[in-house]
Amino acid sequence: MSKGQYTKEDELKDNLDKAGVDVNQEETTDTLESNEVKEEKEVPTAEELIQAERDKYLRLFAEFENYKKRTTKERIELFKTASQELMTALLPIMDDFDRGLAEIKKSEDKELLKGMELIQSKFKNTLTQKGLTEIEVKAGDSFDAEIHDAITQIPAPTDDLKGKIIDCVEKGYKLGDKIIRHPKVVMGQA
Repeated sequence: MSKGQYTKEDELKDNLDKAGVDVNQEETTDTLESNEVKEEKEVPTAEELIQAERDKYLRLFAEFENYKKRTTKERIELFKTASQELMTALLPIMDDFDRGLAEIKKSEDKELLKGMELIQSKFKNTLTQKGLTEIEVKAGDSFDAEIHDAITQIPAPTDDLKGKIIDCVEKGYKLGDKIIRHPKVVMGQA
């Protein structure tokens, strides 16, 4: 047998002989054919490879899009919470302005009142531009536990105020859609 005629079948026979296994020609041919079939099944076609790469690309692209959306959402939330802390710190100052103006209105000094109202107006407008809004609460409104914070109940002066808001002790504020301070109210006892 020449070197050019040495085949896989001959190689397999040599390997089996070295291992001490005695096989006839037919069994060896069957084994070779089954190995060749397995090899053919294991090698994917070009179209399968292209499809697999396309799937990988689409999955990677979708993961990247999800990552971009998630980081954008997290960045927006970070900006909202950063301003929320500042707004929460400024709310007591707003309350002090309201109390101060109420006392100044009792005095006779109209110029002082005018100046303080101007400062308060600018302050409120600046906070409103940043997304802060006051939660409107009036006497006679229905009590909503998700929005209002009841601090006490008193006997209702009239029957139509039973279970309703009688007075607002402290204003509530929203930053965007989120309530950062609930209005503190007095309820009429039912």
